[in-house]
Amino acid sequence: MFAYYLDLAWHSLKRSPILTALMVLAIGLGIGASMTMITVLHVMSDDPLPERSGMLYYPHIDPLPKDYPSQSEWGNAADNMTWPDAMALLHARKAEHQAAMAGGSLLAWPARQGELPFSADGRYTTADFFSMFGVPLERGGAWSSFDDQAKARVVVLSHTLAAKLFDNEEALGRSVRLGDNFYRVIGVSKDWAPQPMFYADPSAKGGFGKIDQFFIPLDTAADLKLDSSNDFTGWKGGGNTGSNVDGEYKDPSTSWLQVWVQLKDAAQVRDYQQFLYNYSAQQHALGRFERSPDLTQLYPMMDWVSHLNLVPGDVKLQSWLALGFLLVCMTNIVALLLAKFLRRSGEVSVRRAMGARRSDIFLQFGIESLLIGSFGGVLGIAIAELGLWSIRQRPDQYAKVAQMNFSMLLLTVLMAIVASALAGLLPAWRASRVAPALQLKTQ
Repeated sequence: MFAYYLDLAWHSLKRSPILTALMVLAIGLGIGASMTMITVLHVMSDDPLPERSGMLYYPHIDPLPKDYPSQSEWGNAADNMTWPDAMALLHARKAEHQAAMAGGSLLAWPARQGELPFSADGRYTTADFFSMFGVPLERGGAWSSFDDQAKARVVVLSHTLAAKLFDNEEALGRSVRLGDNFYRVIGVSKDWAPQPMFYADPSAKGGFGKIDQFFIPLDTAADLKLDSSNDFTGWKGGGNTGSNVDGEYKDPSTSWLQVWVQLKDAAQVRDYQQFLYNYSAQQHALGRFERSPDLTQLYPMMDWVSHLNLVPGDVKLQSWLALGFLLVCMTNIVALLLAKFLRRSGEVSVRRAMGARRSDIFLQFGIESLLIGSFGGVLGIAIAELGLWSIRQRPDQYAKVAQMNFSMLLLTVLMAIVASALAGLLPAWRASRVAPALQLKTQ
């Protein structure tokens, strides 16, 4: 029966090609515009580590002076952590895993003679970073906490950077020059790029489209005074101190580091929250922290992503406008389908007189609406891809990751079918209520 109604729908659409094209175009434009912005929202607010996000937390303490502004052009200085505070939390080892980190950019020198160096972004961090975040390693391994303490000059390279530096030859055990220093390659990771880059400096606003191409021990980076891409905010001198690791990188009044911890259950979360409060209260009693320890927080990973407010206001506004445009398109589809179906009242009356039930008529026209939605969905995919391509040409940071994945592709088709089905409910119902006797008298 379904195949029969599908055949009727196909022939009906072919009888009025212009009207069919208008309806398909309306659905396609509405779905394409809305899915373009929904995809951008999905990329910017989706869970970057769904298999681990429930165990990851961002400790937040407030060492700022009472009169220091909580918000400035560089963000909230308390969102980052000072070196003494970060080291105190790590050395207490109150979590399953914990890591301190900062971003950095160094010149990478290819092994082949004559090739020019290029800039590579990476991470200065501590040993637990890899196990906590589940960074996949292709070959070799990460360094140990002993290497952290020894300030070992070791590095883990991403697959892409290793292939580029060593011309696709084996990188393990070899020496690589990054910046002005040489490091021994102890591991090669897969190209690990969670989006947004939630663990990075909050001022980076997600670091969309970026990837860490190397990982160096944080103590090594501090010992070598390596440049950092993090914002350094100091309140002893009153303001931002720049973005390089200078002589103040271990100053207790300069924040620049991020700290993440892994906690396996609610009991560990409660214990860590109490530990943070006690630490803040202790520093407050010593006179180092001026603000109340009640400001201490432990953010679950997705709450921290929300705290960063990664989605710009114009993207949210454009998303609402796109959904409003879809609603307008659906309203037009309702009017067009209603006119199309009611023009076929004579056909409906004949079918009813021959024994067709109202539910059969409703199903027939409902399938015709779904067929229109299917064609509109295919067109919507093409329009959405065009819209995403245009977004990728923009200078905005998030534009780099405006890509439609398989799940969003399915959602586009499903949304088109659902929209057309909803739009066809009233016209199909009205058509099924046609009185056959009255219509036949007028024929």
